Amino acid sequence: MEQISLLQSTVPPVEGRLHRSVSILPVIRPDRIKAAKTLVEKAVKLRKVFSVQGPYPVIRAALLARGWVERLLPQPVQRTLHCHGDQEEDGDDHDVMSESADESRKAEYLDDMYDLTSRLVRNEMTHFYWTTRRDDVDYRSLRHDQMTNHYANAGTFTTKVGLCVNLRNLQWFDTADPDTFFPRCYRLGAEDEKQAFIEDFRRTACTSLLQHVAEINGWRRNGTEESENVELPFVGPGIIGMALQVCQQFLSALEHHDIDATVETSPMVNEQKWADFLQDYYKVVHEGARIRGSSVFVERCQAMLVRLQMVCPQLDTDGLNNIWIIKPGAKSRGRGIVCMDRLDEIVALVDTDRSMTKECKWVIQKYLERPLLIHGTKFDLRQWFLVTDWNPLTVWFYRECYLRFSTKPYSTKTLDSSVHLCNNSIQKHFQPARDRHPGVPEDNMWSCSQFRAFLRHQGRGEEWESKVVPGMQQALVRALLTAQDLVEPRKASFELYGADFVLGRDLRPWLLEINASPTMGCSTAVTARLCPAVQLDTLRVVLDRRTDPSAYTGGFNLIYKQAAVEVPQYMGLSLLVEGARLRRLRPAHRQTVLSNLPITIPTDQSSSQEDETAQKPSGQIFPASSFHCSCKGKKKQLSSKSASPKRGHRGTTEVHNTSHVCKSHFSLAFEQPLVIQSEPQRKAQRLGVGTNGISVVPWSLSFSLSSRHGTSGCKRQMKPDHDLHISRTFLRHTAVEPRQRTSSQVVPSLQVPLPALKVFSLRPNIASGIVANRSPQTCIHNHQSFLCTRRQSKFRFKGEHKEEHTI
Repeated sequence: MEQISLLQSTVPPVEGRLHRSVSILPVIRPDRIKAAKTLVEKAVKLRKVFSVQGPYPVIRAALLARGWVERLLPQPVQRTLHCHGDQEEDGDDHDVMSESADESRKAEYLDDMYDLTSRLVRNEMTHFYWTTRRDDVDYRSLRHDQMTNHYANAGTFTTKVGLCVNLRNLQWFDTADPDTFFPRCYRLGAEDEKQAFIEDFRRTACTSLLQHVAEINGWRRNGTEESENVELPFVGPGIIGMALQVCQQFLSALEHHDIDATVETSPMVNEQKWADFLQDYYKVVHEGARIRGSSVFVERCQAMLVRLQMVCPQLDTDGLNNIWIIKPGAKSRGRGIVCMDRLDEIVALVDTDRSMTKECKWVIQKYLERPLLIHGTKFDLRQWFLVTDWNPLTVWFYRECYLRFSTKPYSTKTLDSSVHLCNNSIQKHFQPARDRHPGVPEDNMWSCSQFRAFLRHQGRGEEWESKVVPGMQQALVRALLTAQDLVEPRKASFELYGADFVLGRDLRPWLLEINASPTMGCSTAVTARLCPAVQLDTLRVVLDRRTDPSAYTGGFNLIYKQAAVEVPQYMGLSLLVEGARLRRLRPAHRQTVLSNLPITIPTDQSSSQEDETAQKPSGQIFPASSFHCSCKGKKKQLSSKSASPKRGHRGTTEVHNTSHVCKSHFSLAFEQPLVIQSEPQRKAQRLGVGTNGISVVPWSLSFSLSSRHGTSGCKRQMKPDHDLHISRTFLRHTAVEPRQRTSSQVVPSLQVPLPALKVFSLRPNIASGIVANRSPQTCIHNHQSFLCTRRQSKFRFKGEHKEEHTI
């Protein structure tokens, strides 16, 4: 072994690419191989195989100390600086990606155990991913138990464009106004938003001019009155009148007083007037020109500012210079950010630079001109927060944060990045100014505890816990709520974010942006202490708390967890009309035809001709087959047998009838007499059939079950259970009214709907020769009457014929 090791060390290096690909391995002992195999088998069994992509030595060391084994990922392909489509650079930890991951691993672990375990798990599945970019891992191919430190579609709030657009929908999720914690922002690539920015710039110039007039005259009252300097230019007082007019128009629009204005109404201020106004405004604010007679408008300006303060929460931070900051929507670490304060220059930049309008990736945001300063220097806060679930939304807020200072004292007279941009990646290229306050640290960073000590020294120590921290938490939760429906939720994923805030003079936090993959580089003494701590606490939350809900979470505090909401699976755009096709209605009854036995119905004749009608037929004879009956109710069988007819009293006409009626919806264990009742007489006129100028047409026949003695009005004798009676004549209104009306009594025990027969038409049968009775009333006697189906009627008819042949 020693000879082999000596030979390996004395072999000269091979020139070219072969030198990079061939690595000199140390001597491997059998006991080390055995220990490595044991460690790997245990890690694979417990699902403790991880992969780290990027410079995260703290994460790698913490997982190895927990018994995890790293599976090396292939080196990522070097990306171009220009972003296309959705590949947006929304994190601020990409500046350290130039260092090779392999080189960093070599510098951290030089022992053979790390290399052995990594080689043994190269074909195993990774259970924990920690990468810098979210697209380094294919989320769709992951199993449900594989963990990763990114969410898909998180760019909806980690990019400047996404945050700008989504916060406009806050009204659907919260009652708060986004203008109370997020500066006004517009997309320069969208034509409508570009026009909205131009209107906002002009209106802000008016409000800034009113503040300038109020403040300048206030200073003059408090100090000595300066004599007018003839060297300075003067501007006429009309500029103040125009500013007051524009502000009044803005307030009227907010109160909907312009609801009756039409499109054809010309604007109160045209483009030329706006151009002249802005030129005078630049002279007054930027160049120090004075306004003649401005003292007359002081009270009006102050009253207007009080009204504007109620509807414009950013009025105090807007300042006087009307500075706007232009940001590329797909870059981080302050790259490409510029500050501008003239409208014509901003519009010219947008029109000439086609990359600003392409894909709407550029945004312009109102610059906070009056931030809180520490020793006359601007600063911002970097605050970490962790999201462990999107349904329900679960947010963890880190206790510690740090401050980043600019290298030069704050001033609105210059728009240099060293004054207005506090990113460490920008300020590290500048040297601190000589006139900067010595209390500002040389490394341009403070910890949270140092800032709280500064507030206590200013007598505002309590406002950190009562105003700053709650304001930051509320701003973050509201921003996440607006993007909750756009981010793809995944139970095994988590993500650590870094939010940037600027504090106003009243200590109100203003959210600037949210970064994915916040930088963890230990560039200063403050970050060298805080960055490793936040990484270790992140592992405590996402690993330890999964198995033990009461596990220690370090500096993370759970600030928000909403109730779980069932999200329906998105099936794409589906437009359809549901319903049933309209079908032609079918009759709900079954029609059958009565037997061909004729029925005679008398005509309307006077009582003096009764003797003549005894010898001549006085009525029209209709065959029974012309009656079409309908059966209502449930179709059950009802049958009844009629007895032989007998002569009734005067006023009835005999009709011998043998009929088969459709099957009823119900059947009875006993048989009852069948009574035919007519419908209202006014309906009988619709089916009139006339012969010899006189027509009497029955309208309907209604069947009902009556008791055995239900026809007390009829004096004829009947056989029990087999008699059919007419309870009422079915004559037209012009027919002779009956002298007697037979009453029908329905069986009391029957509680179901009774069947009914309706007469649809009557066809005269002249061939029939049945003599009518002299009475105007008609009494119909039937030999047999059945309620049965057609098949039963057919069988019964055949049976009766067989009996006749037998006899």
